[in-house]
Amino acid sequence: MLLKDLLYKIPLLATAGSMDTDISSLTMDSRRVGPGSLFIAVRGTVTDGHSFIDTAIAQGATAIVCEEMPDIADSANTVTFVQVQDSARTMGLLAATFYGQPSKRVRLVGVTGTNGKTSVATLLFRLFRDLGYRCGLLSTVQNQIDEQVIPATHTTPDVITINQLLTQMLEHGCTHVFMEVSSHAVVQERIAGLTFAGGIFTNITHDHLDFHGTFDNYIRAKKGFFDQLPASAFALTNVDDKRGLVMLQNTAARKESYSLQTLATFKGKVLADSLFGLNMLVDDREVWFKLIGRFNAYNLLSVYGAAVLLGEDPADVLTLLSGVTPPPGRFEQVVSDNRIVGIVDFAHTPDALLNVLETIQDIRHADEQDRLPQIITVVGCGGNRDAAKRPIMAEIACRFSDRVILTSDNPRFEEPTAILEQMQAGVSPVDAKKTTTIVDRREAINRAVSLAGPHDIILVAGKGHETYQDVQGVKSDFDDRAVLRDAFLKSESAKE
Repeated sequence: MLLKDLLYKIPLLATAGSMDTDISSLTMDSRRVGPGSLFIAVRGTVTDGHSFIDTAIAQGATAIVCEEMPDIADSANTVTFVQVQDSARTMGLLAATFYGQPSKRVRLVGVTGTNGKTSVATLLFRLFRDLGYRCGLLSTVQNQIDEQVIPATHTTPDVITINQLLTQMLEHGCTHVFMEVSSHAVVQERIAGLTFAGGIFTNITHDHLDFHGTFDNYIRAKKGFFDQLPASAFALTNVDDKRGLVMLQNTAARKESYSLQTLATFKGKVLADSLFGLNMLVDDREVWFKLIGRFNAYNLLSVYGAAVLLGEDPADVLTLLSGVTPPPGRFEQVVSDNRIVGIVDFAHTPDALLNVLETIQDIRHADEQDRLPQIITVVGCGGNRDAAKRPIMAEIACRFSDRVILTSDNPRFEEPTAILEQMQAGVSPVDAKKTTTIVDRREAINRAVSLAGPHDIILVAGKGHETYQDVQGVKSDFDDRAVLRDAFLKSESAKE
């Protein structure tokens, strides 16, 4: 594609060189530059792409898009330079044009919120495949092109990768794509140039303040997704969240809502909740779901609403949703032979942990046993992330658990002991008696199993589906589910 055709309708500050040069690839990574590449110099949170312009030229870049013009004396005859106001946003517009506007040729639905993004996007993907469609999924757990699984490295990939994946999805006959939209992605313009058929808001709670600085900035980032939706799209929001209606204030999209508590486009009510599933009224239809917990009632209601807004029959949608199981690492159960119930969940924010523990409390009291089962919680907090939530999460764990073991999550480049000291600040003197700190996560899970008896419930929170632990930049194999199973086997063998 000619550079001048790529730049059509993009505001330019300055240019140097030929606009008739042919572009064979786009990249923001100088390591991926080759002859015919257009290199886009994007300012990131860690590195500035402008520092790699010389490298990109040496690698054979044909053109450079940048916010600051470099010294072009040595390369003006062979490389075209284009100066723009915002390289990140321009990259999205370029990628959409280069790949032939793939987001306009599928029904792309974005899901945003602090908690529930992965569950909602994955449930929609599974539902629409069950409805007979070929679908794509872009999520924290994995990207998927119908049956083909592609590992995910970010909640929302860069916009060039998104357009590449959307193009592959079209080639495989996909008609619907369901995508998590993180607040980082909105701010960093990783959804620029994409055309959405719909957007879903789940909730917003304390998270990512290490990146956004303030909670107001975080809210604005989430709202920014809805502000970008076209009039042809729907905007479906959770009106039980006090910021739910805020998301719709400036959107051009069709405004829709869902609720368990008040009037809404899609109304639900929880009739019963147990380890075996949820019994709900959804728009006056009684349905039994295999998913567990009030938080999943919201997830299911949002998925139902989105499916109906996409033109599907309500009765067909509810019938198929009644059979779906949780995504990996979301309230995933691992049960021992002597009936200790292990629950592995990705809960890594205060609100997510609260939701899971409240659900476990409800289940525990509803279970008719001679002895009230213990709740034993194993929880940590990730390093190089929002530190303000650490004592809050420890306090929540103590409030809803009989025993608490504070341990490492993904410490990344922080000292695990320092993270745990910050968590311990949320443990009251009274709760200190039931709280243990064990730095090694495997040892912590083993200790939880040793403390449990039949029907007791062990929650292992924070990592969910992850199959690694990140320590000082090194990712080693670690899967909470596998470790929990091993701990159950060892415990049972020791008792034989």
